[in-house]
Amino acid sequence: MMKLSRMHKRLIALTAAMPAVLPALAQEVTQATTQTASGQLETVTVTAQRRTENIKEVPVSVSTLQNEKLDVILSGGQDIRVLSGKVPSLNIESSTGRVFPRFYIRGYGNADFSIFASQPVSLIYDDVVQENPILKGYPMFDLAGVEVLRGPQGTLFGRNTPAGVVKFESAKPSLKGVEGYVNYSQATHGTVNVEGAANIPLSNEWALRVSTLRQHRDDYVTNAYTNQPDSLEGYNEHAERVQVLYQPNGTFNALFNVHQRTAAGSSRLFRANIIKKGTNSLVDGFDANSITTNGQNYQNLTTRGGNVRLSWDLGAVKLYSITGYETIASYNSRGDIDGGTPANGPGFIPFQVETASVLPDLKQYSQEFRVESKKAGPLSWQAGVYYFDEDATGGSDNYNVAGARTSRVVSNQQNKAWAAFGSVNYAVNDKFTVRGGLRYTNDKKDFATLEATNVTLIGPSSVSTSKHKANWDLSGTYALNQDVSLYARVATGFRAPSIAAPSASVPITVADAETITSYEAGLKADLLNRRARASLSVYDYDVKNQQLTVVGGNSNVTKLINAAKTKGRGIEAEIEGFVTPDFKVAASTSYNFTEIRDPSLSVNKCAQCTITDPINAAGRVVIDGNALPQAPKWIVNLSARYNWALEDGNLFVLTDWSYRSKVNFFLYEAAEFTGKPLTEGGLRVGYNWAGGKYEVAAFGRNITNQQRVTGAIDFNNLTGFINEPRQWGVQVKGAF
Repeated sequence: MMKLSRMHKRLIALTAAMPAVLPALAQEVTQATTQTASGQLETVTVTAQRRTENIKEVPVSVSTLQNEKLDVILSGGQDIRVLSGKVPSLNIESSTGRVFPRFYIRGYGNADFSIFASQPVSLIYDDVVQENPILKGYPMFDLAGVEVLRGPQGTLFGRNTPAGVVKFESAKPSLKGVEGYVNYSQATHGTVNVEGAANIPLSNEWALRVSTLRQHRDDYVTNAYTNQPDSLEGYNEHAERVQVLYQPNGTFNALFNVHQRTAAGSSRLFRANIIKKGTNSLVDGFDANSITTNGQNYQNLTTRGGNVRLSWDLGAVKLYSITGYETIASYNSRGDIDGGTPANGPGFIPFQVETASVLPDLKQYSQEFRVESKKAGPLSWQAGVYYFDEDATGGSDNYNVAGARTSRVVSNQQNKAWAAFGSVNYAVNDKFTVRGGLRYTNDKKDFATLEATNVTLIGPSSVSTSKHKANWDLSGTYALNQDVSLYARVATGFRAPSIAAPSASVPITVADAETITSYEAGLKADLLNRRARASLSVYDYDVKNQQLTVVGGNSNVTKLINAAKTKGRGIEAEIEGFVTPDFKVAASTSYNFTEIRDPSLSVNKCAQCTITDPINAAGRVVIDGNALPQAPKWIVNLSARYNWALEDGNLFVLTDWSYRSKVNFFLYEAAEFTGKPLTEGGLRVGYNWAGGKYEVAAFGRNITNQQRVTGAIDFNNLTGFINEPRQWGVQVKGAF
């Protein structure tokens, strides 16, 4: 009874906050939209509950990106990190570059850069979980849409989803006819982005869809140490996807998907002593087009995969089978981590640190069987079983000043998990629907050190861990009228134990499983005869035993710890609508508060930074009360599009802006390692004709050329890395 009472009080508190915000939100919509009969928004459907539903009826805080929204932000050849800040509560960053993104939803994520790292945000591509962080970087092209689900999604999606899910869905083959498109852009630094797809019906039962992406950027950063102009920061990448649809009748459907990715270019550029001592500003005279390093810098990656999605309509129920296989055939990312040279700087560099991460072999297999009810009526349900099997072998190399390898550690991790789940929806009446779900998961990991060359390991060379957990969610949706609905949701989540590889001074470390209990309430509304749409959510969560990654401090190591408790709370709002039939605006924002609550936790301090946290008697930094790393309190996104209808087409101008407030780079707080707020803007002017089938446009990304340090290393000097530079370009699109 105590637990139910506490739950009840939290939901009451969350729901009570909504009336205070609703009038202001409605007023904003009224002011932004004129009373015209045209210019209606299209209905948005999502699969947040594994069924296709109107976004307004789903009791989850969810955002979507599709069509022009995606095309605009991807126009300059950006990777998946470009989604950061484009929807409420989503941050994405990387210390490895284009191939190893780290996701944070509502401030909750993981800063671990290990090739064996797990994350509390799951990325799901075409219904298949991409568990390893390197798999999460697969490019975005020929997509039907992107969904961002905030809060625990463990019941229906499983596989480490306590923070949320980022979900991609490819455009699918169709039997309706031949169609396709080509999308070409060219921009600053010789950046070229080519994307295309063709849909070809092969018969009355078979259809083929082929999609491809080609991306290139010239090297444009000069290495001042080796006197090599324009030798770094370029990349070459291509990805392909082939899908085959077999649909012999109305009761059976088979979709086959094979895909691959090949990427080569620069790894992340670490820049020594670019942060001004005692501040979080770039040093005077900082030049983003030059670096001083004697280390080699390169990155190579090849991934391949395939999946088969089958469905049978059995009358009363529908049965699904989803089989997925992903492999990393090769991965090698090498960089100069200290960012310079000890003898030549820039600035004071105590010692050389040049490392490489290697993952020559990863195989991931997953299988899900799911059955869902079909009959009309107040009760609907779905249930299923899931199996996951991953086998990964990889490690890290260290190099000396001459570039010769001095040590190597290679490990193997095997992860097997299975789960059973079910979910029930019941329409109490025409206005009120309740939903509940339950999932049982069993997860086991075996980790072993296979090679330790010139490294004396501490502790055992292998470790195993196993955990099982039942998670649940309960929600209710109430329709105030046909346009406005309210919802409330309580959900739990679970992330299986994680294991960190050993190094010369740190043994294998294991972080115990973490759990979350989340409380959420919100409203979703179509307003002014569907000329505007708005949503609002408030949430509160507790994480127990949160897995945290201690990075650096006094040496180049990582290890895992658990925090007794982490608190999070916040609010998210989105609004979009037509001011006139030709003028559309959109805005979203989120406030995310996070706090580590564990007085016993302390970490090693940085080598040269200015600590602002308390230091205990052992000389370690106390992190109790700090925000989570890479967790901005505020994210704001704004966009506006104006269209001029001409005789043969449409002229348009579009601008979009994203803002995130300051972030901590590490678990402790330091003057130099608190990233400044980041604002990036885009501009697009174009002309389309033939009903939108053809378009030519000029665009700019990060048009103010704002430069910010977005991450750092702390064990050597004041090294940091920065955001993407300004781009100007042109884009041509054609559909057939």
